[in-house]
Amino acid sequence: MVMNCVAYQKGIRLGDIKLDDVSEVIKQEDAFVWLGLLNPDSELLKKIQEEFDLHELAIEDTLSAHQRPKLEEYGDSLFVVLHSAVLTENSVSFSETHIFIGKRFLVSVRRGTTPSYQKVRSRCELMPHQLAKGSSFALYAIMDYIVDNYVPVIDGLQERFEQIETAIFQYHPSRHTMEDLYALKRELLLLKNATLPLIDISNELMRFHKDIIHPDIGVYFRDISDHLKRVVQETDAMREMLISAMQVHLTFETIRQNEVVKRLSGWGAILAIPTLVCSWYGMNFKHMPELDGEYSYPVVIGSIFMSCVLLYIRLRRVGWL
Repeated sequence: MVMNCVAYQKGIRLGDIKLDDVSEVIKQEDAFVWLGLLNPDSELLKKIQEEFDLHELAIEDTLSAHQRPKLEEYGDSLFVVLHSAVLTENSVSFSETHIFIGKRFLVSVRRGTTPSYQKVRSRCELMPHQLAKGSSFALYAIMDYIVDNYVPVIDGLQERFEQIETAIFQYHPSRHTMEDLYALKRELLLLKNATLPLIDISNELMRFHKDIIHPDIGVYFRDISDHLKRVVQETDAMREMLISAMQVHLTFETIRQNEVVKRLSGWGAILAIPTLVCSWYGMNFKHMPELDGEYSYPVVIGSIFMSCVLLYIRLRRVGWL
């Protein structure tokens, strides 16, 4: 459950430390601890709470998970919830990252299938002049990593939409196509719910909490906010296109049904001719003039056949058959 517990001083990695030593390390000047956890249990979280002096409500939220993206202040620390997204073969997988950040510590708690932040840590360690600004730069690096991963998700959803759109305009409306459209719309809604709150979180980190967030890091959160706005705009644009595609799909389906109704009506009109004539001769009256004719039967049959053929030709010309 403890993936990494590393101490840094002036941006330089001092090395891995034990949880019992955290409270002593964060007392040192220009030092902070970056702790990474993966699906911790209640016992470990209780120990983390004691070492970092975290608020019990934030610990309770982390333990229960399934939180909305948010930023909450608890005394000398902040509690941040972020939703990450990963594109799989047929859908988008969402998971949570809970972050506790103080002036001299950062605790990241990954829930679900959230990708590892080892690459983020390694990249930060290559920039000691930035990492020297403390835990706020580590927070920016994690948020930037999560936001950057939204881009391939958007691209993947756009590609799926184009495939569905092609199927629609090739005049192949089906229930499966409509189900794909609704599934895609739902994933776009979940993606927007994950990204839109992060704009407010970035703006708040940029303007407030100066006792925790280094003054030089504010501009970086503004950059994250700009990226998020582009993601939200692309999400909204794709949702509008999805709604239009649904309407086009329903229109094509209505046209197809109308074509079926016209064909059924055409064949019904053709069958009405022999039905009418045969029902006429089904009247059992003794004195019917046609019954005495030698050629009455072939004449009636021929008349029915010719009438049906002429009506068939006429309906074909007008596009009903």
